[in-house]
Amino acid sequence: MQAKRTLPFLVVALCLALPVSAQIYQWKDSTGKTVISDKPPVGQVPVQKQVSPAQAAPGQPSLADRELEFRKRQKEAAENAEKAQKETAAAAEKDERCQNARRQLKTFESGVRIASRDDKGERYYLDGAQREQETSRIKSFIEAQCN
Repeated sequence: MQAKRTLPFLVVALCLALPVSAQIYQWKDSTGKTVISDKPPVGQVPVQKQVSPAQAAPGQPSLADRELEFRKRQKEAAENAEKAQKETAAAAEKDERCQNARRQLKTFESGVRIASRDDKGERYYLDGAQREQETSRIKSFIEAQCN
């Protein structure tokens, strides 16, 4: 019972597959007209050339050309994705630097005592002039880097 159902499908599949593997011939007939056919020319024809199905259709690129174009598009897409990823990472890093600078500015403007360490590792507190200098440096960074 199963074989009766699959046999018609098999026959149809074979019939459809036959034209795909056919050769295509191109030649000029006695009037000088170019003839393209799946059957070889009959009689004496001086110019006879076999062409692949991809070459027979004018204006369509060959399979190799389409493969090259596809690989080129893939490469461009990968480069664009990598570029977008780098831009996103750079934007995130810039945003993080701006957030840190704004936090530092709030700390300096809050009035709390700010300690730092010198070259010897000893702790010291910033005086008013140092605090003002650091505050102006942070403000200029924010104005220049953060929108």
